[in-house]
Amino acid sequence: MLRPWKLEIQLDPQSEKAIYLQIADIIIQDIQTGRLKAGDALPSSRQLAADLSVNRNTVVDALNVLINEGWIEAKPRKGAFVADVLPSLQTRKQTIHTPENKGHIHLYFDDGFPDSKIAPVTELARAYRKIFNQKARWQLMGYNNELGDESFRKVVAQMLNHQRGMQVTASDICITRGSQMATYLAAHCLLSPGDQVIVESPGYRPAWKALENAGAQLIPIAVDKEGIVIDDIISCLQSHQKIKAIYITPHHQYPTTVTLSLQRRQALIRLSNEYGCTIVEDDYDNEFHFGYRPVLPLASFAELKHYAYIGTMSKVVAPALRIGYLVSNDRAVMKKVAALRKIIDVQGDAMMEQAVLELINDGTIKKHIRKATLFYKNKRDKTLQLLEKYLKGKADYEVPEGGLAFWIVPKQTINWPKVATELLAKGIKINTPDNYSDDATLNGFRFGYGALSEVQLEEGIKALSAYMPGMNRS
Repeated sequence: MLRPWKLEIQLDPQSEKAIYLQIADIIIQDIQTGRLKAGDALPSSRQLAADLSVNRNTVVDALNVLINEGWIEAKPRKGAFVADVLPSLQTRKQTIHTPENKGHIHLYFDDGFPDSKIAPVTELARAYRKIFNQKARWQLMGYNNELGDESFRKVVAQMLNHQRGMQVTASDICITRGSQMATYLAAHCLLSPGDQVIVESPGYRPAWKALENAGAQLIPIAVDKEGIVIDDIISCLQSHQKIKAIYITPHHQYPTTVTLSLQRRQALIRLSNEYGCTIVEDDYDNEFHFGYRPVLPLASFAELKHYAYIGTMSKVVAPALRIGYLVSNDRAVMKKVAALRKIIDVQGDAMMEQAVLELINDGTIKKHIRKATLFYKNKRDKTLQLLEKYLKGKADYEVPEGGLAFWIVPKQTINWPKVATELLAKGIKINTPDNYSDDATLNGFRFGYGALSEVQLEEGIKALSAYMPGMNRS
């Protein structure tokens, strides 16, 4: 295909603006001046990278910016073309990428989102079409079980039993639209107004909100290198009469990523049984583990009498796909869950559940998890190299054995509101410590790396380094 555009891109390695943003802005300028017209084909990412002597990922990042802002469109198996309908100049002025811009975020260090570019979206779409064509229309469009498609629940039960050591059946499981919905259902079916719930601090605020929405009073308990502090839980249980649940993220604690030690797991189970409080276990990223094997959940311990186990498939299949699940060994609780689910959402997405089931049965999900685990392990290792290069001697961080984020604690206290504001002015957004706790002394932050390119990782870590006092010993 003829691509007539002659390259006249001059990059400035000394500029504060990232290289991929320089490329994007120069292409936009050529579109605005008419040098590139609607429908014109751009060089391939490989060709453009070679012409500019930059990494291909840098070019891909630039093209993604242009696609997201509507300047170009990607056509499968054809390439990238200038869009027929362009953003207005006024819109561009609002979103232009400059270090001084305060209105546009081009780099977000999230909580640990997966990379949507490696999701098996094509396979999922194919499976969805297949299910729609194979099933009778009246079956698909009618109401289904409020707990979710039974065949899908059976496969989830099989996965939990074989891979996570649990002993559950389809009737113990409710398929939900993501883990947050599962937390909401658990909160409203386990708690009454005035009940107290122990939570980790720092911890996961969206879950706290779901618990508080059910009328619960939260009791924050500190987390150290072995997870939630058991001695503090014992003191709480002895002095409070209305503790009905303990909400934890033991596999990779959110946000610190630490794994709850076996000794503390066993102690927590004993306390749960002794005081009759339910353990609400949020296992939000079990699949991505880089060690020998994931630690089995507390819900796998046969002696645990009361639990609600929460998981998600959104990170495995596709970030935008909202499929989670709630599991409980208490049939009375599951009956309440079914009744509440029917009120707020009648049923799940039966067609999508069948499509995901198709990918599980044909081995696509298993293959994708293997591929994604290696992909994220390599990205974790690259992130570690960048942290060693820019933050060594300035901050403490442990190498996570799984998940998609680091927990970073600067060696000196940081004025986080000031740092966040100044970074945002450069188009970089971070999650500050107040996202995880009301403790004003908390100085750490969660650094998600899964959805970022190597170029973005280096740009962000380098920018953070400038705000951290200390000797860089790289």
